[in-house]
Amino acid sequence: MVWGLGVGYVISGNYFGWNLGLQAGGTFGLAIAIVFVIVMYVTFTYSYAELACAIPKAGGAFDYANRALGKNLGFLAGMAQNIEFIFAPPAIALAIGSYLNLFFPSIETIQFSIGAYVVFTAINIYGIRLAALTELTVTGIAVVGLILFAVTLLPQASMANLGRNAFPHGVEGIFAAIPFAIWFFLGIEGIGNLAEETLNPRQTMSRGFLAALFTLIALCVMTFVGAVGAGGWPAVVLNADGSTSDAPLPMALDAVQGSSGWQYTLLIIFGLFGLVASFHGLMLAAGRSTYEFARVNFARSPLGLIHQRFQTPAIALIANSVIGAVALFTGRTGEIITLSVFGALALYIISMVSVIALRRKEPGLSRPFHTPFYPLFPWVALVIASIALVSITLYNQRVAVVFVLIIGVCFGIFIARKPTTAA
Repeated sequence: MVWGLGVGYVISGNYFGWNLGLQAGGTFGLAIAIVFVIVMYVTFTYSYAELACAIPKAGGAFDYANRALGKNLGFLAGMAQNIEFIFAPPAIALAIGSYLNLFFPSIETIQFSIGAYVVFTAINIYGIRLAALTELTVTGIAVVGLILFAVTLLPQASMANLGRNAFPHGVEGIFAAIPFAIWFFLGIEGIGNLAEETLNPRQTMSRGFLAALFTLIALCVMTFVGAVGAGGWPAVVLNADGSTSDAPLPMALDAVQGSSGWQYTLLIIFGLFGLVASFHGLMLAAGRSTYEFARVNFARSPLGLIHQRFQTPAIALIANSVIGAVALFTGRTGEIITLSVFGALALYIISMVSVIALRRKEPGLSRPFHTPFYPLFPWVALVIASIALVSITLYNQRVAVVFVLIIGVCFGIFIARKPTTAA
C-alpha cells in the first residue's frame, strides 16, 4: 500500500502537465531538465527516507524541520508543504475534467472538476483504510495504462520526431521547463506523512519510498519517449485552436492511430484512473499535513480536530477542498502547477538542511535507514533544488510573488501569535 500511495501521488504527472514543458523548452530542453530532476529526486528521496524513518510523524517535513531547525523554519516547511499538497489537486482536477469532457462534451470541464472534489473528499473523510485501498486499486490500473501506452507507441517512436525542433529556446528552455519536469515526480514525499498510520513505519517507509521512486523513473522515461517520439512534441501540446492541452497521451495516440479506435477510448479511461490516483492521494496527504500543522499549534483549530466517528481529519480535508475549488476557477493549469512546485522546492531545501542539521544536533538519534553516501546525497539534492527554485522564480515572477505573499502573510500571523507549544 505504501508503494501504491507513493506512485499514486505522482502518477498523474505522466498523464498531463509535463507536456507544457515541451512548449517551454522543446524535446531536448525538457529532457535535460528531467535528467537533473531525476538526480535531485534520487538524492532527495534517499535523504528524506532517513527523516521519515527516524521521525515517523504525520506532519512530515515540518515535523523534521521543527526538531532540527526550530519553530520558525518548522513553520515555513509546513507552509511550503501545505502549498504543494493543496494546490497540486486543483491542477489535477482540471485535467480530470478535460479527460471526462472528451467523453461528455456537453458537460463543462469545471463541473467534472468540482464533482471530483466532492466525491474524493467524502472518501477521505470516511477512513484511511478505504482511502488507501482505493488508492492502491486506481494506481495499479493507471500503471497498467502507462505500460500499454508505451507498448503501443514506443515501436512508433523515431529519432526524427524526437529531434524535430528539439531545442527551440536554447539553454533558457531548460530552466523554463524545470517546473514541468518536476511534475513527473512531485508529491512522492507525501509518503512520509503517513508514517504514523503504517505498520512498522521504520522499515516500510524506506522500502515504499525507494520502490515508488524507481517505478516512477521507469514510467517517466517510457511516457516521454513514447509520446514525443511518435509524432513530435507539438502533437502532444497544442490543440487545433492553438491552446495548450491537458490530455497529451490521447493526443499522441490520436496523431498516430486516430481517435476512433478502442485503444484511444481505453487510454482515456486509464488516464482517468491515473489522474484520480494522484488527486485522491494528494488530498489524503494534504489533509494529514494540514491537520498536523494545526494540531501542533502552527494554525488555528478546528483544523486540528479529528472526526469522532471516522477518526479522520475531516475539517482539514474540507478546508483544503474549498481552497482547491476556488483555485479551479482560475483555469490556469500551468500556473497552479508552478505554485505547487514552489512549495515543493522550498520543502526540499528545508528538508535537506534538516537532514544535515539533525546529524550534527542529534548524532545518537535512532536512524533505521541511513542516507547512502552522506553528506553527498543531501548536498546534491539541496544544490539542485536551490538552482531550480531560482530558475522558476526568474521565469514565473507573478507566481513567485503569490507564493511569497502567502508564506509572508501566514508567517507574520504566526510570529504575532507567539505560539508556545510545538511537537
